[in-house]
Amino acid sequence: MKMQQALMVLFVSLALSCSKEPAETVAIPVAENVPSVESELLDLVNTYRASLGSSPLSFSQVAYDYANEHTDYMVSTGTISHYNFSARASSIAKAVDAQAVAENLAKDYPSAQKALEGWLASDSHRKTMEGEFSHTAISVKRDSNGTLFFTQLFYLK
Repeated sequence: MKMQQALMVLFVSLALSCSKEPAETVAIPVAENVPSVESELLDLVNTYRASLGSSPLSFSQVAYDYANEHTDYMVSTGTISHYNFSARASSIAKAVDAQAVAENLAKDYPSAQKALEGWLASDSHRKTMEGEFSHTAISVKRDSNGTLFFTQLFYLK
């Protein structure tokens, strides 16, 4: 009986100690894009897909906007992360009536070619590039130390 009372007190204490705070919107600084690397990487991905007999991916401004936003987030944290991918994918799907959405991320590659090689060396990244998608966009941004961050979003329309 004393054990049940102790557990109940512990449960009530934990329940009451949890607090809810309003979600704050944190302003994330906007990093500068590296358009030459973005376009080269898109060409490399489409060349790779063509070598497999797959259709090229068309550029999507909607995907580019979301990719840029996510790359800014990664630059601000200094890490790569699929943080908030579900919300990003849902927003893209709703905006363009997409059937499927996926993303590849990278960091620390000095060039488009090296990023592609890194993605090809990873089964999951390679499968995404080879997937049944119709549209894409690639955001590449450099942090203050010169490190490149990459976000590629894919979707099937």
